[in-house]
Amino acid sequence: MMSEMRYKLHPLSAFLNFIKALKELIVPFIVIFGVNLFRDGGVSGMFNQGWQGMIPFLMGIVVVLFMLVAGIIKWKRFVYWFEDGELRIEYGLFVKKKRYIPFDRIQSLNYTEGIFHRLFGLVKVKVETAGSGKVGESEAVLTAINREDADRIASKMEEAKRGFHHHALNDAEAETAPVEIPEKQEARVFYRMTLKELMILATTSSGIGVVLSAVAVFLSQFSDLIPYEALYEEVMQFLRFGYLIAALVIFVVLAIAWVISVFLTIFANYQFTIQADEDNIYITRGLLEKKKISVPFKRVQGIKISQNPLREWFGYATVTVESAGGSLGDKEEKIRLFPLAKKSVMLPVLSELFPETEWEPKLTGAPKRSVRFFYRLDFFWMAPFIAAMSYFFYPYGLVSLLLVPVVMLLGIWQHRTVGYALTGRQLTMQFRGFSKHSFYLMKRRVQAIDITQSYFQRRKQLASIEATIKSGMMGASARINHMDTGDAERIMAWYEPSSRPLPEDEKSQPEYFSG
Repeated sequence: MMSEMRYKLHPLSAFLNFIKALKELIVPFIVIFGVNLFRDGGVSGMFNQGWQGMIPFLMGIVVVLFMLVAGIIKWKRFVYWFEDGELRIEYGLFVKKKRYIPFDRIQSLNYTEGIFHRLFGLVKVKVETAGSGKVGESEAVLTAINREDADRIASKMEEAKRGFHHHALNDAEAETAPVEIPEKQEARVFYRMTLKELMILATTSSGIGVVLSAVAVFLSQFSDLIPYEALYEEVMQFLRFGYLIAALVIFVVLAIAWVISVFLTIFANYQFTIQADEDNIYITRGLLEKKKISVPFKRVQGIKISQNPLREWFGYATVTVESAGGSLGDKEEKIRLFPLAKKSVMLPVLSELFPETEWEPKLTGAPKRSVRFFYRLDFFWMAPFIAAMSYFFYPYGLVSLLLVPVVMLLGIWQHRTVGYALTGRQLTMQFRGFSKHSFYLMKRRVQAIDITQSYFQRRKQLASIEATIKSGMMGASARINHMDTGDAERIMAWYEPSSRPLPEDEKSQPEYFSG
């Protein structure tokens, strides 16, 4: 039945559309105006050239005004309503477009509250479905709506998922008794990140690399304007003051980048909270921009627990949810259920959220005969590198020989970490690059298992095993190397369909993660 009520976005949406378009053009604006303002007399020279010198300035004003008008038109033409169990959207700047999204196909509604949203009590809603477009794209985005309107969409979605459809009643139907819809269980708080955990996360994260790469990407936009030869001369002149001064400058730059990364991490994960009801996990975080995402239990494909050596030493870990079609933010970013927490704190919470999962199973490790396979391939690249360093930088290049015991110790460490466990219909795989990763997979969620053997592995009766699950757009995989072939055959037999009756202990095991 047709819904008579059509809803519009808040007028703030026009301003946000304008700001978004302006952000996308900020780099071209800097390039164009930077070139014109810093040549032939600078700012005064541009005005002294008459109307021709004002052309870049006038073009900029025209573009800004066009973006402002376009943002207003987008807001005016965007409407949404509810009809026949669907969320229907009509929008378009020059060409009118329509999008119909059945409520029972909506996997989650993710909320974002920016600074401007909070001033007016609004939220940005991203509608996520199993087949949401490109990487990082949502099925639909409602830029700015009232919290009541967002809750209305959520209630419509819940009605559809429970087999009920709400229709507008006309006068003739007004006397019909309404269908009672069972109340949904209120979300319960399972975990809140403490200030101590937030500070440890911020100070030990790898955000410094993100800051430096962002600066590099920004500078690459001006590669044609950067005088590399002059900069090279300046650097060489600077190095004449001594390597100690150069090292000090590099240290200061890295320290500043580290401080920036600490603040960015704090802003992103402030008041990190995990809530859950019978259908979804809700993750809320953020200081300047508050985000709330929902992860349906039925979309969870696997759980990964990761620990770098420093965090492992102190008993901390990061938990990542591998969710089908799920990501966080505007890019393909994995959903972190725990950005950082003590294992003693997170395991009881995980046991409540996923009670059917065995979180500390007894692992079967790699055989002793496979230990050399974990480091001997590294010698192929180390040998020529050590030889070159020793020859060209003798005698200091001989220090590179220390790489041999380091790589061997790392290989032994990886050998002692790798392992697997089969418990009912659950497969647990543990491995290490430099950080340790533990994957927890349910049989029904595993898309494929691959067994590979090289010539040398075959001689020692070893094999590598890789399990792949659906996660995001590209999928995720766990791989354990150089295991006994008997272990590989056991895992493959576990995964293959079988008509044999299941043992009683396996019958009680679930086929998928559920809340």
